[in-house]
Amino acid sequence: MNIRSVIGAAFAAVAFTAALPAVAHGFGETVTPNADHTIPNLPGKSLTAVVVDYAPGGASPSYEHAKSAFIYVYVVSGAVESQVNNGPKRVYHAGESFFEEPGAIHRVSRNASMTQPAKLLAVFVVDTEDKPLTTPVN
Repeated sequence: MNIRSVIGAAFAAVAFTAALPAVAHGFGETVTPNADHTIPNLPGKSLTAVVVDYAPGGASPSYEHAKSAFIYVYVVSGAVESQVNNGPKRVYHAGESFFEEPGAIHRVSRNASMTQPAKLLAVFVVDTEDKPLTTPVN
């Protein structure tokens, strides 16, 4: 299975998954689980998707990803400022995407606008038993 197939499966899961409870982690940020499925032809791996809604000015606290998690992030609407590890801060706009490596520390993840909401879809390919997907860091 190539990454396009995995991403395609994630978007299909988004379309067909029932609504699950949303959780607030940061200020003005809500994370809603969207999909969680084992990958049949990749034993021990799962695909998990979450939707992150940012209110104007909303932000996530800094966090570390699960050690096995490879993440594809797609900005659905608005603009999101992101900094992973010690890389540069960058603003991604609706329709843009980026990847995050396993074990990455997400130092900045926030709405780039103080007046408009923003939304992203994060798709994790992760070891099935590797929980939680994110852990706060100071």
